[in-house]
Amino acid sequence: MSSNPTDPAARALRRVRRWLWTFVVCLVLSGLTAFPLESETRWLAELATGPAAPLSEHVPGLLHRLLTVRDGIADTNRRYPFLAYGTDWLAFAHLVIAIAFWGPIRDPLRNVWVIRWAVIACGAVIPLALICGPLRGIPLYWRFIDMSFGVVGVIPLLVVLRAIRSIERHTAARPAPVLAR
Repeated sequence: MSSNPTDPAARALRRVRRWLWTFVVCLVLSGLTAFPLESETRWLAELATGPAAPLSEHVPGLLHRLLTVRDGIADTNRRYPFLAYGTDWLAFAHLVIAIAFWGPIRDPLRNVWVIRWAVIACGAVIPLALICGPLRGIPLYWRFIDMSFGVVGVIPLLVVLRAIRSIERHTAARPAPVLAR
């Protein structure tokens, strides 16, 4: 690949790497937020019920759900702390998936399969939320929030796949270098 900054393939490669880094940072942040769930839900409830938060007036159902989740996590952690180990593994999975993107960041053409796999994973979020959500008593609006992670997550991946196709077109159109004898 050319190091010429005006080369279309080089520009596309930079775009691919920027989007992949953005995706990795979001995965890492998402994973890290799965560790302190009790603190996070407590802070969110305090924010939603504080004097500057009109949530209770405008969306009482959402506030009720938030308080129920906060109390459920706190009660579960107090009575059955070992169950939080499951969310520790959820966090770990996000971090490991982020590590898997090191290959595509280094060589997106050779490791395009990781990106295609991630597109499938983003799509799989939707049936999971639709099937398991009702079984676990998750309200429909919250299932849509969960599904939005797959929908939003797939956007940068599709941009990356399109840019990889562009790189492939530009590198295939180049004549092979002539080696001196």
